[in-house]
Amino acid sequence: MDMLHIPVDALTTLVRDVFVAAGCDDAEAGRIATHLVGANLAGHDSHGVVRVPRYVEWLEAGHVVKGQTAEVITDGGCFAVLDGKWGFGQTVAPQAVALGIARAQEHGVCVTALRNAGHIGRVGDYAEQAIAAGLISIHFVNVAGSVLVAPFGGVERRFSTNPVSIGVPLPGKPLVLDFATSLVAEGKVLVASSGGKKLPEGALIEPDGRLSTDPHTLYGPYDAIGPRNPANGKGAIRAFGEHKGSGLAFMCEMLAGCLTAGGTSGPVGERGRIANGMLSVFISPRHFGTQAEFERMGLAYAEWISACRPADPAQPVLLPGEPEEQRRAERTRNGVPLPQDAWASILATATRLGVRSPV
Repeated sequence: MDMLHIPVDALTTLVRDVFVAAGCDDAEAGRIATHLVGANLAGHDSHGVVRVPRYVEWLEAGHVVKGQTAEVITDGGCFAVLDGKWGFGQTVAPQAVALGIARAQEHGVCVTALRNAGHIGRVGDYAEQAIAAGLISIHFVNVAGSVLVAPFGGVERRFSTNPVSIGVPLPGKPLVLDFATSLVAEGKVLVASSGGKKLPEGALIEPDGRLSTDPHTLYGPYDAIGPRNPANGKGAIRAFGEHKGSGLAFMCEMLAGCLTAGGTSGPVGERGRIANGMLSVFISPRHFGTQAEFERMGLAYAEWISACRPADPAQPVLLPGEPEEQRRAERTRNGVPLPQDAWASILATATRLGVRSPV
């Protein structure tokens, strides 16, 4: 595949300028750009700048709203329900996380339930936000109005990709687990459709039960730099781990969709737009009175896991968050790799908005 390597600062500037031209203020545009480029730096290209054209389309269609502030609907001190009011996920999700962090630092624990947020991007960012404050965090996410994934044993779409993330603040070794409950995130299908990394075998399933790696299964017909719309496809993404991933995806719908009151992935009905729900649990080891033991035992166990003899000597055993750390260092040095079609699509959006590329 033909890949371009775009310098980090230039890419961040371009994405920020695109969202300013689309109507966001400088702070929000900068936040969106930093988050999207940060996802690429971490190696999660599915949640990176490949999303720019779609985000702009959503903004122009009124499916996401600029400049929103998450509203606290229910406040119980150590728990809170917040409504994102369809604001950009990169704006309202950090607000919900900041509230959860502050309350956990006060009470020892806090549970926040965010609903009606625009696409919140890489969920690991919010675990990292909590780690920076010395907190453990657990996040369950769904996408109301988006059915993309077939349950185990089925061929029809019933779930969204429903990611889960857990962050653990060990000193000098922050641990971040971040994964979709689908075999691949929808954004990875998007990347593959633009000439990026190919999908793993059996990632998708056709209506007749045949397995597929062809992005057209999910999107239907599309042009090289044109938009991809899952509504045009007839197939589905498969859940990871058979019944295990399927069961976890279902529980994400219960927690992030039903408990937040933001809604489940389907039936889609007439909403016309999607929204993320996120149930987050924040835990302060300091309040538990076990922080010293937690850190000592955690580091010792992490080191023991890392010392496991690898099946392939060239590929050592890695802890959650270490692959992202390695990619971040490499891509900061060498630039963000983008398929030519994905870069062309971003530039087409920028040109339409009157933004010139700095590269």
